[in-house]
Amino acid sequence: MASDFFASNVEKVLISEEQLQATVTRLAGEIEQTYGDSGRPLLLIGVLKGSIVFLADLMRALHLPLMIDFVQASSYGAGTVSSGTVHLRLDLKQKDLSEVDVLVVEDILDSGNTLSFLLDYLRSKGANSVRLCVLLNKPARRITEVPIDFEGLKIPDEFVVGYGLDFDERFRNLPFIGVPKREIYENC
Repeated sequence: MASDFFASNVEKVLISEEQLQATVTRLAGEIEQTYGDSGRPLLLIGVLKGSIVFLADLMRALHLPLMIDFVQASSYGAGTVSSGTVHLRLDLKQKDLSEVDVLVVEDILDSGNTLSFLLDYLRSKGANSVRLCVLLNKPARRITEVPIDFEGLKIPDEFVVGYGLDFDERFRNLPFIGVPKREIYENC
């Protein structure tokens, strides 16, 4: 009874499945306008694990030649608060970025620490261009300013799960963005 689990653990739906799909379609159009005539391959770099659902939907909506790769970096330990120290846990498979345009695809921009680190790191690898696409922007939590090239939706300062976002590896498979009940995450 998956719906019973969701109903008993999610306080409210913040962004519906339909709103998410409309946002992905809009972002794909903006990305195609930017890269459509570049003549270079587009490399989508997903930030694991949270971006995987968004990345999968976005790449299917894009009508451009593209490649994908992944990195895993985090400034979070256990719980819901950033430590401020970024750790790169998985590096790119593709080492030479000089012939590609890089688009980092991330589920949420929160403190900005992790994405600032990643963007600087990818620029140091010599990519032709490095841009950022975020599904959710939570400006109230920003510590480090990060320029967003393609922004999905601004959200309030609430803890969110679903559509790839998790709490303790749970809730990633929700088809919407929801706010879990406080008792789920409050004591972590």
